[in-house]
Amino acid sequence: MTQTRSIGIRITGGQVLLDQDGLVRTDLRLSDGRIEAIGATGGKGIGFDATGLLVLPGIVDIHGDAFERQIQPRPGVDFPMGIALRDTERQLLANGITTAFHGVTLSWEPGLRSLGSWQALLAALEAESWTCDMRVHLRWEAYNLDALDIAVADIGAGRVHLLAFNDHTPSILKKLQDPVEGAKYAGRAGMAMHDFQAFTDRIAARADEVPAALEQIGAAAREAGLPMASHDDDTLPVRARFRALGAHICEFPMAEDVGRDARVQGEHVVMGSPNVVRGRSHLNWTSAAAMAEAGICNILSSDYYYPAMARAAFVLADRGSFDIASAWALIAANPASAAGLADRGTIAAGKRADLVLVEPAARTLVATIANGRLAHLTAEGAARLTMH
Repeated sequence: MTQTRSIGIRITGGQVLLDQDGLVRTDLRLSDGRIEAIGATGGKGIGFDATGLLVLPGIVDIHGDAFERQIQPRPGVDFPMGIALRDTERQLLANGITTAFHGVTLSWEPGLRSLGSWQALLAALEAESWTCDMRVHLRWEAYNLDALDIAVADIGAGRVHLLAFNDHTPSILKKLQDPVEGAKYAGRAGMAMHDFQAFTDRIAARADEVPAALEQIGAAAREAGLPMASHDDDTLPVRARFRALGAHICEFPMAEDVGRDARVQGEHVVMGSPNVVRGRSHLNWTSAAAMAEAGICNILSSDYYYPAMARAAFVLADRGSFDIASAWALIAANPASAAGLADRGTIAAGKRADLVLVEPAARTLVATIANGRLAHLTAEGAARLTMH
């Protein structure tokens, strides 16, 4: 359900997670996409009785690639970008995500992560107006030398909102030695296995050109003022290399000492919410919950599963090391800060009206308000509405 921005919303009776004070029973008045006032009553528009509900900041997902399953639900089975993104937006809003950085991999691989897919996805994002603030997190594959000039131009044109350095080529080459694992990559690329193997060999032969390309795209991102991340850092020297390029976000460190060093350097460390909810990494890496409780991980992302974000915050609160305010900061205030978005992530007068209303006992989401619009509403939420 959506509305025009001229219609205000009054949220009454809820336990509101305020920027400085924690959970406080108070009212909010929203207008023109902003939080107009806290503790205010009156005004015309939609009323929402939030009695018994938590009123929390909208979730900021700094790294999510579940949208790929809407584009290609099975290997070699593709759907138009517009259909995929519209369905993705519905999923995001239904899970309280009001700002989404789509982790779009621009790889040398044909198919789902190819240059053609990159260009089609950017065009689809720009072709429509979205209720969720959908942004582009460019996951730049280090060996994708043929697309370098296009990526640099897209950064300069403002089509990218976060740059992440990826280097999956060595691991792909290793996995191709296993027929089962190799078939997954060949299938995603839409190629026969022997053709994909020959293609990757040609890509790997250009390794000497990669460092200069990383310098070039890093310089473009710095010029554009983009936040930058490095992905899957496995050693301190690797992390230091990307830090020197301007990457002050450490995504999914593969070793605890890498993440700990990043935090010592004052950097953000991102891990996946599914890891917290499932109790372990799907790759058998370190526990995200333990890393968060140790103060190493300070941001959780959806990674590959949007419903995990809100659930992860409650899991951490239930474990006892976090209250709901500090747990929710991992999915709202902290990612907003890392992305340079000072207008969201917390509930304060003048900030974007991005809110999630949650029934605390069952931890079910009742409503999502994105930029002042009722963007998702359950039957229970609809029953709480009035018009003034």
